[in-house]
Amino acid sequence: MSKTHEKKEDLFSSVGDAVDELDHQDQVEDEQGLRKTGATDVEGHPVQEIDSLCMYCHETGVTRLLMTRIPFFREIVIMSFECPHCHYKTAEIQPASEIQEKGSRYQLKIEGKTDLDRQVIKSETCASIFKELDIEIPAKRGQLTTVEGILQQIASDLESDQPARLTIDPDTHAKIQSIIDKVKSVIDGDEVNFPITFTVDDPSGNSWIEYKPGEPAHKWSHSEYFRTKEQNAFLGLAPPEDQPSMSTSTTSVSDNSAETDKARNPSATTMLSDNSEIENLNTEVQTFNASCPVCFSNCPTHMKIVNIPHFKDVIIMSTVCDECGYKSNEVKTGGAVPEKGKTITLLIDDAEDLARDILKSETCGLSIPELDLDLTPGTLGGRFTTIEGLLKQVHEELKSRVFTETSDSMDDETHNRWKNFLARLMDAAEAKIAFTVIMTDPLAASYIQNVYAPDADPNMTIVEFDRTQEQNDDLGLSDMNVEENHGDNHVAEPVKSK
Repeated sequence: MSKTHEKKEDLFSSVGDAVDELDHQDQVEDEQGLRKTGATDVEGHPVQEIDSLCMYCHETGVTRLLMTRIPFFREIVIMSFECPHCHYKTAEIQPASEIQEKGSRYQLKIEGKTDLDRQVIKSETCASIFKELDIEIPAKRGQLTTVEGILQQIASDLESDQPARLTIDPDTHAKIQSIIDKVKSVIDGDEVNFPITFTVDDPSGNSWIEYKPGEPAHKWSHSEYFRTKEQNAFLGLAPPEDQPSMSTSTTSVSDNSAETDKARNPSATTMLSDNSEIENLNTEVQTFNASCPVCFSNCPTHMKIVNIPHFKDVIIMSTVCDECGYKSNEVKTGGAVPEKGKTITLLIDDAEDLARDILKSETCGLSIPELDLDLTPGTLGGRFTTIEGLLKQVHEELKSRVFTETSDSMDDETHNRWKNFLARLMDAAEAKIAFTVIMTDPLAASYIQNVYAPDADPNMTIVEFDRTQEQNDDLGLSDMNVEENHGDNHVAEPVKSK
């Protein structure tokens, strides 16, 4: 009996031993050496820790990591390091997502002390600029902070070496002290210093300035851009060593006439017919080789000219890179630059109106007053779709990139405002409410389908307006010149919009 009893004790552990073993599992390291601390954020993401080398005393410290999601942005990794030997501490963030297809630039107009509370994410590749203060912070370690936090850090960094400057170079000390005083004045909310333009520029596309719904359009803006070769090299995205020739022919044609036509129109994907070059250009999908703006590999771009009745010809372009997976599509209008801009206003009061075609160019701003929606020029790029499709695309962009249902740092008021705004946007897309679409395009390159054409649309008004000097400067029209010959004299005159 005693041997049987001993075997049972070997097979079954006590409840206390099981609890101790369960508690010990949280401290078990995985293959990477990470340990769970038991702490989590609001969404349940665990805080983990790992032993790390302290770069000051070269002893072993502890790094804690938390992967979480920032409201209006994306996933990030928050890291903090502490050394128990020399008591050195530091904290930084790194993006948890991949490098974006394009670089991003955020701009905030700081008009008072309340704007200093805006959250800011600066990745390690991001530069930030305070234009009126003439201060530019180069790329360094990643931070999750506020505008005020950045200003306080600027003042602290400049003050640290001031005693030494006073002894070595009094003139430089005085100039830097004036900058410090001005920065502190901004932090204190002195109205004399406002407004201030704050810009965050990140070629990796992983930095951000907090957006608050319902604020004026001039206060916050976001734009994307293609990286330069230097920026790709800075991010470690080196271009391929061998660039294939863009003029390499994919097929060999023995017929001399075919070679001649190929030279006249090298972009054609199919053999040219007996029609003229212009006729083929309007009927075929043209393909030409180009460089991918992300990886600089050779990739095809497809182009097709489409005529929109009662409007003009538009060019639809599509690019797909087989190397890195980059995709883009654009819609551009053809023809001469018109003398005046154009504002199109359409009242949507019927479900059938949502099926109207709409062309929004890159230079067009779109607003819907009933929804408090204001899209600045450049937002969404050029789009040729329907009104319903455009509204759903705006909803999808805001839902996936800006607003999240679970946000630990979003206050209830902001959360409810976002939910109400997105709900009304879907109501408009489903024809549950009437609304007005206003498109303002200084190049008159945008269009809404007139279902009554060629008669006037009772719900649509089109108003032409003269472009301002600022609009001409932004569009590059002020810098365009044409030379005219008058006998022996050359007279350069500003170009006139056609």
